[in-house]
Amino acid sequence: MIRDKIDKILDSLPEEELKKVYWSISSIQEEYLFNKNLQEKGVTVTTLVEEAEEIIDLWDRTFAKDISEEVKKEIYYDQFKWHIFSYEKKDCLKDDDARKAFDALPKEKVYVMYQGLPLIYLYTNANKVEAKDFDSQQDIYIFDTNFTWTYVRTHELMCGPYFYKVNEVS
Repeated sequence: MIRDKIDKILDSLPEEELKKVYWSISSIQEEYLFNKNLQEKGVTVTTLVEEAEEIIDLWDRTFAKDISEEVKKEIYYDQFKWHIFSYEKKDCLKDDDARKAFDALPKEKVYVMYQGLPLIYLYTNANKVEAKDFDSQQDIYIFDTNFTWTYVRTHELMCGPYFYKVNEVS
């Protein structure tokens, strides 16, 4: 029934408007497939709102603690935290090495944050999650609840992904 209504709307639109519809539907489908994949892996996703600011601050204090405010300003850290890796202010694993390091970790519970979004997701039962599961995501930071490592996927094809582990790569 809903498909008939959608088809009727689509039939009434000119070609240039259909392009907009295509990109909207494509985005919805991508998000659906991302969430479906997590669900099929048994991952439970909890949205954390009240704790988000504190967790984001702790990410900053853990992974960018030795980056001065001056350097943060120079690399536009406030726009993209992952610039600490792309501007090589932190020695980290990149590309396939980053993906392999992430995949090898136990991930019972991880935090997930998106650049600029004022909330955090807590993924539990996430051991089956792999780097490829996040290939459709942009400016996403995945890190363990003890803040010992972080995996970052950017919106830039030539930047990342990045993997950084505290006290192992510095």
